[in-house]
Amino acid sequence: MVLEEPRSPLRLVDREKPAPDEQEILVRVTACGVCRTDLHVLDGELDQTEYPIIPGHQVVGIIEALGSGVSGFEIGGRVGVPWLGFSCGRCDQCRRERENLCPDARYMGCQIDGGFAEYCVANHRYCFRLPERYSDLQVAPLLCAGLIGYRAWGMLEGAVHVGFMGFGASAHILTQVARSQGASIYAFTRSGDTSAQRFALELGAIWAGSSEQSPDRDLDAVIIFAPVGELVPRALELIRPGGRVVCAGIHMSDIPSFSYDLLWQERSLCSVANLTRSDGIEFLSVAENVAIETEVHAYPLEQTNRALEDLRQGEFTGAAVIQISQDGEV
Repeated sequence: MVLEEPRSPLRLVDREKPAPDEQEILVRVTACGVCRTDLHVLDGELDQTEYPIIPGHQVVGIIEALGSGVSGFEIGGRVGVPWLGFSCGRCDQCRRERENLCPDARYMGCQIDGGFAEYCVANHRYCFRLPERYSDLQVAPLLCAGLIGYRAWGMLEGAVHVGFMGFGASAHILTQVARSQGASIYAFTRSGDTSAQRFALELGAIWAGSSEQSPDRDLDAVIIFAPVGELVPRALELIRPGGRVVCAGIHMSDIPSFSYDLLWQERSLCSVANLTRSDGIEFLSVAENVAIETEVHAYPLEQTNRALEDLRQGEFTGAAVIQISQDGEV
């Protein structure tokens, strides 16, 4: 499914099977999660996107071929391919183990053809072995929704009472991780979205309401998953002195001006950018031990456009996953 230019539908085309170079593996894709970042690629909101592009960066599949320089993987093995597809390894950020901030980084489904296809190639150094306890469909959302949520979670410095603004794929995964660590989750949704609020409570959130409503206590922290800049001052209103607001999206609408009083008393505001391989290794280890139940809605490859539009319109709870082959049913 090729996106030829911004703000156009993806188009189903036939291409030759790609061949891996020295450091790459050829992956027969079985499933690929649908992410809000895919909408930002579709809408032309990420300047680094190279068109035409095959989107998709929560890729699960089976290795069919190995480049001559590949180690640690074998033909027939299952593999996960995330958003980060390359970093230079030489710049100051990479040397400080901040490869997520590498100025020459390249990303799957944005600059490297991704997983909305029967096959893709990926640099083996940025791929992950996957926990066996999860099926292909269920593990796909862990590769971005889970990873980015977990990176945001790591910025909260032991917060116990935590708000999630926007209860989609990331929040429904992270709620389960947070509960396993003894945290209390407060879910904020769009006004009137009672289905998302019920879903949050079913997953163990102790409070759910719209972003205009307030729980009966100040929060230690808020993670904003929704790409809505107006939520930033609202989140600052909800946290205690010394609390933190983390913006977990790759793109957000403009943040309106707000009074310094909202930031005063050592409240902080920060963003999460991309992921590192260390994030992936750590989070997938957690997922091996915590029984995360991802709610997934499967779409065939030819209905990728419908999946993207359903995500945009909030037509489902949990996550959408493109099922590329029957292996995705395992």
